[in-house]
Amino acid sequence: MASEDRFSDEDFVARLHNADTCRAAFTEVMNHFSRPLYWQIRRMVIDHDATNDLLQNTFMKAWDNIDNFRGDAKLSTWLYKIAVNETLTYIAREKARNQVPIDGDDAFLVNNLEADRYFDGNELQLKLQRAINRLPEKQRMVFNMRYFDDMKYEQMSEILGTSVGALKSSYHHALKKIEQFFSDVD
Repeated sequence: MASEDRFSDEDFVARLHNADTCRAAFTEVMNHFSRPLYWQIRRMVIDHDATNDLLQNTFMKAWDNIDNFRGDAKLSTWLYKIAVNETLTYIAREKARNQVPIDGDDAFLVNNLEADRYFDGNELQLKLQRAINRLPEKQRMVFNMRYFDDMKYEQMSEILGTSVGALKSSYHHALKKIEQFFSDVD
């Protein structure tokens, strides 16, 4: 997200709303945000192929709704919000397909990780993913955004529609649960 500073939202909003520059500007947006959005989605759904599909859906929704984007929020926040919504919809659909209760743990996602030919992590990474996937969705999302993306609470607040205080509390609880998981496993 640090390279986002060279990105002028005002410039992009103007270019995205101009019929002559829209496609080129959107291509730049995709190139700039594909990697961070990929990893945000990937940490939630684990599976590489599902992540690519969700990333594609995110950009298709953004393209379809570009006329509605006025620049009230940062472009990155708007894209993350679309990605988060796509991801949560996917997880809910997978829970239903796997007959997991809505409030049940998402351990089935770790099975995807273990079977994923693109996962090249070691046993410690796998344990961390197991711990993270035991967290409730909101805590998992907050943990991923803060721990892996070093995202500021204020931006998370805009994306998730939750107060900064609640996000800090969620992150704290997530850390405690992950620490407890490692204590119980060792």
